[in-house]
Amino acid sequence: MSHGLTLVVTRDVEHRYRGLLRSTMLEVAAGIYVSPQLNRDARERLWDVLAEWHQALHRGSIVMIWRDAKSFGYVGTRVLGETTRNLVEVDGILLTRISKS
Repeated sequence: MSHGLTLVVTRDVEHRYRGLLRSTMLEVAAGIYVSPQLNRDARERLWDVLAEWHQALHRGSIVMIWRDAKSFGYVGTRVLGETTRNLVEVDGILLTRISKS
């Protein structure tokens, strides 16, 4: 089973997310959580809870990033809510696209 670094960034979400994320990850700065050894199954279960809560609460945004050998640039991403930044592949390079809000 593959383990790897997982990063979650939250913005303008309810306090309940903080409790859940802090139970499995380190909060390295306000709204930024990291786990150096989160396996795929644990990451998927965590995402399922985050997605269920976000669907019910409709507030803020959550971005999850992890190393994914099957994705371009080896970066897997998932997003809940609206964000002004998206990863895009341009001419073989992974870039961040910033859209106006």
